[in-house]
Amino acid sequence: MSHQTGIRANDVLKKFFGKCRDGNVRVFKVSILNEELALSSFKEACGTWEEDYDSLVTPLIEDEQPSYILYRLDSKNTSGYEWLLISWSPDNSAVRQKMLYASTKATLKQEFGSGQIKEELHATTPDDVTLSGFRRHKRAAGAPAPLTSAEEELAELRRSEVGVGVSIDSRQTLSGVAFPLTDNAWKAIEGLAAQKYDYVQLRIDLNEEKIHLADAGNVSIDKLSQKIPLDCARYHLYNFKHTHEGDYLETVVFIYSMPGYSCSIKERMLYSSCKAPLLDSIETQIGLPIIKKLEIDCGEELTEAFLQDEIHPKKNLHRPKFAKPKGPPNRGAKRLTRPQESTGNV
Repeated sequence: MSHQTGIRANDVLKKFFGKCRDGNVRVFKVSILNEELALSSFKEACGTWEEDYDSLVTPLIEDEQPSYILYRLDSKNTSGYEWLLISWSPDNSAVRQKMLYASTKATLKQEFGSGQIKEELHATTPDDVTLSGFRRHKRAAGAPAPLTSAEEELAELRRSEVGVGVSIDSRQTLSGVAFPLTDNAWKAIEGLAAQKYDYVQLRIDLNEEKIHLADAGNVSIDKLSQKIPLDCARYHLYNFKHTHEGDYLETVVFIYSMPGYSCSIKERMLYSSCKAPLLDSIETQIGLPIIKKLEIDCGEELTEAFLQDEIHPKKNLHRPKFAKPKGPPNRGAKRLTRPQESTGNV
């Protein structure tokens, strides 16, 4: 889910949008000033887009100050020249500034004309903004995203999961056991979907065979790890608010926490088997989309960097080459044979 700030382009910038498409302007910079999108500067073309790139783009960025840079390419589509949108958001800029620019980017694209923006680049370091940085980004965008170790373990677990015998009050399916949600648990999940709060914790009552609400409220990412019990399993729903490649996102994550063998076998089996039917109820009946499903054994894993890597995994550009396996040890040196000379008479 992405959100916008209500900030719009001022009249000067709107007029510039109209006349920058004639092929003379190569690059221009847009900043947020007085709660408006405003034109900061522009440069005209001198050579090809590759020849102009580094000399015109890199002087436009400022340390600690986010901005937008629109760079005209030499290619065209039915709407005219195609453009590259660079979202400059340096790591050392204020969090509020990062959020403001990330939330306003969609408005800038809409007012400029998203059909003319062929490429986008989110840059956090000066090297990202260079022509070589842009080409590196292009190569990364074309590479397939590998499965994380957590995703591989989750896939293996799903393949090996089996149903658990329970009483006739619950519904057993091929994919697991469906324990009913209590009214409070149901309302809490609906409240998270309505953005009343961003965290819900659920527990299974092993005797009642029902899923109860354990906790609900607003929790910052740095406090999330403290919500994970050390001695019992839990389900967690968390609306992770963050930025990625210049976009402000709210991503609902489902977390299944199981602190290993401190829990009984029955508890481990029931939590594992109830998970899939619970997720199906949340997504199909309540209508809350779950973007990422995670399994952890302790709260220490739940950091902002961990969630970023799980939701937006880095793409691996360098795959190891096939290595020829070594031969068996102690097989001795190769034997040399001398070709036999012919002794026959002619």
